[in-house]
Amino acid sequence: MKITPLGERVLIKQAKASEEKTKSGLYLPKSTSEKKEGIVVDVGLDKNGRPLPLMKGDKILYGGYSSEDFEIDGEKHIIIKFEDVVAKVEN
Repeated sequence: MKITPLGERVLIKQAKASEEKTKSGLYLPKSTSEKKEGIVVDVGLDKNGRPLPLMKGDKILYGGYSSEDFEIDGEKHIIIKFEDVVAKVEN
């Protein structure tokens, strides 16, 4: 299935959150350790019709609380506003 975000939006494959354990041995649920990072799957266009400055495969960090969640081919994906992207992670 091919999904292309419209406008200044970014489709990302969200990084999987893992269970974390505190020093005292308590396990924190995945919802408290949700990572705000993902891999860019596709990007929309800016207001002038130019591609946004992200490419497929870029690893990003994002903030904000507004997103649309989707399951595509059994994997969790979200669409976020480009303005919620806070950093591109380089190796």
